[in-house]
Amino acid sequence: MAIHFKQALTVGKYLMTQRLKGRKRFPLVLMLEPLFRCNLACPGCGKIQHPKEVLRQNLTPQQCFDAAEECGAPMVSIPGGEPLLHPQIDEIVEGLVERKKFVYLCTNGLLLEKYLDKFEPSPYLTFSVHLDGMREKHDACVNREGVFDKAVQAIRAAKAKGFRVTTNTTLFDGADAKEMQEFFDYVTELGVDGMMVSPGYSYELAPDQEHFLKREQTRSLFREILAPFKAGEKSWKFNHNPLFLDFLTGEKDYECTPWGSPSYSVFGWQKPCYLLDEGHYDTFKELLEETDWENYGRASGNPKCADCMVHCGYEPTAATDAMRPKNLARSAGTLLGLVN
Repeated sequence: MAIHFKQALTVGKYLMTQRLKGRKRFPLVLMLEPLFRCNLACPGCGKIQHPKEVLRQNLTPQQCFDAAEECGAPMVSIPGGEPLLHPQIDEIVEGLVERKKFVYLCTNGLLLEKYLDKFEPSPYLTFSVHLDGMREKHDACVNREGVFDKAVQAIRAAKAKGFRVTTNTTLFDGADAKEMQEFFDYVTELGVDGMMVSPGYSYELAPDQEHFLKREQTRSLFREILAPFKAGEKSWKFNHNPLFLDFLTGEKDYECTPWGSPSYSVFGWQKPCYLLDEGHYDTFKELLEETDWENYGRASGNPKCADCMVHCGYEPTAATDAMRPKNLARSAGTLLGLVN
């Protein structure tokens, strides 16, 4: 199964507890950005567009632990930049694991094999390796040759040492469904523990603003890509709630849950979400209580939200929906590998 059983039980218990307490807004995944520096310059990402003085900054391990405790989410995703460039990333991961947070360390894979000895395999730690397709496609997406081969080599090395490894794929306008199906077959043969996939969102600082998918493009593309999986012809392992995949193909129509994946960085708590740059709060409490949430999400009419279908906004919605009695059987069946 793609999602570790212990993680699924912990998250399910957490969601049920929030429901019983009557909480309307609560976090599911903390997006922890300990730095913005990166060793790649991907045209679809704007993180390294920050000024040099910002790129030189790091969160301390204690700041990371404090954010995790303040937020209280059971899962912590560590993107960047490239987290492995942080000089204390091993301390950060170790401390979060000790706090029994399920950590997804997101990496482009260039430094992963070299740094594997800094970490210990654990059901609480997953390396999420960025791969946007097969060799030619991925290297074009990251604007450097040889990155695909280096990342695949790192995946094999991590799996050989007993680590959990997933892949993280972002799709843009022009993606070919057949090529993506072949990519999913290839990644499955690598023996990864799951695949994450999401449409690209027009992040405001990204150099390339021309290749982000519109909502109907997203649905059409994912319907075509996932058709053999939905028909039971492919046994791909996705590190997603199945209802989120239904959302991508248009079988479900969800509203965004922007507070479900709050983002914390050297600037503080980003408002309103990971993908919009509208300022920051000093505390998570301020983020929850002072943000005018009605101004965000597709239903709000905010043009910035009109085409967004990214997992950080909609996966929490799907996870909450999965706890409804009519969806519990399917979610449990997917966890046990019985249904897609």
